[in-house]
Amino acid sequence: MRFIYLFLLIGLISCSKEEGNPDEIVFVQSITISGSNITSGTTGQMTAIVLPTNANNKIIAWSTSDDSIATISSNGILKARKNGKVVVTATATDKNVVIATKEITISSFETGTDNSIEVSNSTQLLNALSNIKAGSTIILNEGTYTLNSKISISISGNAQDKITLIGKEGENRPKLDFSSMVENSANQGIVLTADYWHIKGIDIYKAGDNGLQIKGSNNVIEFCTFSECSDTGLQIDGGASNNTILNCDSFFNADPTIENADGFACKLTAGTGNKFIGCRAWQNLDDGWDGYLRGTDNITTTYENCWSIKNGYLKSGSKGNGDGNGFKTGGSDDKLLKHNAIYKNCIAVGNVFDGFDHNSNRGNVTMYNCSAYDNGKNYSFSNTNPLEKLTIKNSSVLGTLGSVSSTVVDITNNSWQNGISVTSDDFESIDYNQLLNSRKSDGSLPEVNFFHLKSDSDLIDKGINVGLPFNGSAPDLGAFESN
Repeated sequence: MRFIYLFLLIGLISCSKEEGNPDEIVFVQSITISGSNITSGTTGQMTAIVLPTNANNKIIAWSTSDDSIATISSNGILKARKNGKVVVTATATDKNVVIATKEITISSFETGTDNSIEVSNSTQLLNALSNIKAGSTIILNEGTYTLNSKISISISGNAQDKITLIGKEGENRPKLDFSSMVENSANQGIVLTADYWHIKGIDIYKAGDNGLQIKGSNNVIEFCTFSECSDTGLQIDGGASNNTILNCDSFFNADPTIENADGFACKLTAGTGNKFIGCRAWQNLDDGWDGYLRGTDNITTTYENCWSIKNGYLKSGSKGNGDGNGFKTGGSDDKLLKHNAIYKNCIAVGNVFDGFDHNSNRGNVTMYNCSAYDNGKNYSFSNTNPLEKLTIKNSSVLGTLGSVSSTVVDITNNSWQNGISVTSDDFESIDYNQLLNSRKSDGSLPEVNFFHLKSDSDLIDKGINVGLPFNGSAPDLGAFESN
């Protein structure tokens, strides 16, 4: 009988083992993290020693206490984003949930960049924008950032601590690609309602409306491009004032109806004091620059060293149905509003309709050392709904002048006055395709010899001092001063 009981007991033990006894699962009891502070470079390897060594599940989940300082991959690679201290956590994934932590100090970034956030994809960019603060910098690494909805920026910097969004220098500039958007008046690429931002070195492509719409003030937009958007590449409105657009390009912007989309526009409800410096607009369906007003009056916009080239043409080279002006100074529905415009050393060439256009603007327009050539009309300032005042000095036109009427005029020392005759022989080159050459590495305009004066030109020293720098006894006529 005892033999039978022993046999049954052994059988029960055997069955229990075959069915799997929970007491025999080996859980993680401890984790030790090893890894060093990051004093150079931006990456470090974290490792976890898991005990006991025969634990059934040794898989570790990694995390950091602050993703803005550092992130960590599933295999323990720590990626630093700025200087600071971050707690790295390793968590066992078995049901014992053992946790270990280690503090890592990051000091590899240059002094003064503690507020920098480096991003490499759209998710990181959007997260950084939503958590930005005054004085911080977001650095975009090279590559394409695919976005399917507009970015709204409402967090402001201040005069002492601007917020910077900058593309990292490299062979491939960061490109914000909105091409998945459909055309819609609400589908801007970026809407900047904030103040005191500096955005630099970024390409904005194929938004469903404006590439960048600025409704904030005291911002600087530098060395950016806006292309193939379904409305104006960069537009200033919504009361925005004192913004500076520096060394930017806007081109190939067109809507599907083939009758709208400018390169740049300071229009509708824009505020005053906005400036465009060293910018280029070419082959935009409507105008290179549009200053049409609706809802604001008596504002002033300044344009310095800006080039408007072949607007009114599509990317393919065919004509569209847009206005095709180089610089549209203003205009309004009731033909009463004043958009005061100041142009210095600006060039309008090859535009389908007008180089410099009046369009019922009732304000003051001042032009110093500007050049026009091969436009439908080079100048078009009519006596219908005339300007309050038109001032033109030291400017040159190759070809037919056009009209220069106003309620009050102050037009002296220009290429069509004082017995001066202008021909192509006055210039080193009249090939304005040069104006589309690549910019310099710092974003400034390319070196060209288009419309540079030959040493024997009649346009040398024929101007009058208007406060711009010049060589010789008097300023030259046109956009470029000879040596």
